[in-house]
Amino acid sequence: MRSRSARSLRSPRFLALGAALVCAAGTSVPSLGAQDIEERFPGVSLGLTYETRTLPALAIQPFSARGGGVAQATQVENIIARDLRYSDRFTVIDAIPAALASEEVDYALWDELGATWLVTGRIEGGGASAVLILELHDVVYREVAERGRFRIPETEAPGFRMSGHVASDSIVRWVFNEPGIAATRIVFSRRMEDGSQDLWVVDSDGENLRRLTSHRGGELGVPISLTPSWSPDGARVVYTSYKDEGLPRIYELDLRTGDEKQVPTPRPGDYMSPAYHPDGEFVYFAINGGGSSGLFRYNIADDCCFGSLMQGPSEDISPTFAPEGHMVAFNSNRLGAGAPQIYLMPVDASRRPEIVSPYIYGTPGYYTSPDWSPVGNRIAYHGRVERRGAHQILVAELDAQNRVRQTSQITFRGVNEDPSWAPDGRHLVHVGERDYGYGLFVTDLFTGNSRTLVSGIRPNPPAWSPPLAP
Repeated sequence: MRSRSARSLRSPRFLALGAALVCAAGTSVPSLGAQDIEERFPGVSLGLTYETRTLPALAIQPFSARGGGVAQATQVENIIARDLRYSDRFTVIDAIPAALASEEVDYALWDELGATWLVTGRIEGGGASAVLILELHDVVYREVAERGRFRIPETEAPGFRMSGHVASDSIVRWVFNEPGIAATRIVFSRRMEDGSQDLWVVDSDGENLRRLTSHRGGELGVPISLTPSWSPDGARVVYTSYKDEGLPRIYELDLRTGDEKQVPTPRPGDYMSPAYHPDGEFVYFAINGGGSSGLFRYNIADDCCFGSLMQGPSEDISPTFAPEGHMVAFNSNRLGAGAPQIYLMPVDASRRPEIVSPYIYGTPGYYTSPDWSPVGNRIAYHGRVERRGAHQILVAELDAQNRVRQTSQITFRGVNEDPSWAPDGRHLVHVGERDYGYGLFVTDLFTGNSRTLVSGIRPNPPAWSPPLAP
C-alpha cells in the first residue's frame, strides 16, 4: 500500500497560485516577449507558474440501483464523472475493468490501479422518491472518508441535473474543503441575427442553455439587455436593458417567480453596469450623462435609499466588490477617453481611488471589465498591453493592504475578454474568439486547462453564479 506522501495533494496547499497564472501551451504574444513586458510594465509577467504535482487519481465505480432507479443511477454517474473532470482537480478514472464493477470495494485492486480516491454510488427507490447514497473512499487508508444522501428527481425533472451537480460539489468539498463549480450557472447577453440581445443562462457544464428574457419593442426597434450580475443567494439577476423608451435602465429579475422590477431614476442620465453588494441588499451602478457621472447605489431589497458613492466628470462604470464588501473596483476613463483603467477604493470613500491596471504615465493602455474573485484577493479584467494585439485577460494579485503585488496575463490564441470568476476562485468564464468564431470559454488558472462552454454565439460579458440549490 502507498504511503501518505503518495497522496500529498489532498492538502489545499497544492492549490497555491504562486507568483503567476496561466499561459496556454504553444501560444505566445508575438510582439511582446517576457523581458519586454517586464521592462515596459514592471510587475507584469507572462507564463505559467504553479506547483507541478500530479493530480490525485479518483476512480468512479459504476453506480447501482435498488428498488428501481437504474436510469437515474447511470445518468447521475455520468454527470458526476464529467463534473469532476471539469473541476480540474482530479485525474478521473471512470472506465474500469469489469471485475471492479460491483458493490463490493476491493481496496487492494483499486490501489494497484493507482486510485487515491474512489467514489461509489447507489440509488435507493425510484422516480420522484429516489435517493443517491454517495460514498467517498480513501483507497490508501482503506476506509470510507465521507458519506452523503442526495435526493434525485426523475431524469426528466427540471432539477435532475442540478441534483447531480450538488453531489459532485460535495465530493470536491470532502476532499479539499473548498467549493466546487458544478452546481452553478452562467448568465450572459447573446446577440441574435436581428440585432436583439436578451439574457441567456447555461449550466456550468454547458447543458441547459435557455433564454431568460424575451423583450420586444421599444424605441430602438430591437431589445438590448446587457451586463447581468447575480445576487449573492443566486435567486435574482440585475441587469441593464434598453427595453423601455430606448434608454438604458436597470432591472432586477427574480428567477423563482419571473417578476421584474426597475431601479428608480431620480437623476437624468444612462443607468448601466449594475452589481450587487455582497450584503445582497444594495445594487451599485453607473449613471453617465445628465450633467454629472459617477457610481450610485440603491437599496433594492427595501426599495428605498438612493445614494451616491462618487461623482465627477469622468465615466466610472462596472463596480465589483471584495468578498467582505469593504472595497470596490471599477472601470474609469479619468486618464483619457481612449485609455480606460481599473481602479479600487473603499466603499465608504475614505480614500481616493487607486489604479490597479498596469498604467505607466505616457504609455497608452486599454483595460476594462473588472471582476473581483470571491476567494482570495484577486481582480480579473481584460485589456491590451500598450493597446497592441488582441485583448487578453489579466489578473491582479493584491496584498493585505489592497496594493497590487503581481499582475499576470493569461494568453490564448485569439481574443479573450470579459472574465467572471467561479465560486472556487480558480476558474474563469470569459468571452473568446477562435478560428471558428466567438463563444464562451472556461479556463482553470491552476492547470491551464480551457474548455468551450458555448460555441457558435456572439456573447456579451458573462457572470458566474454562486453555488445553487437543485
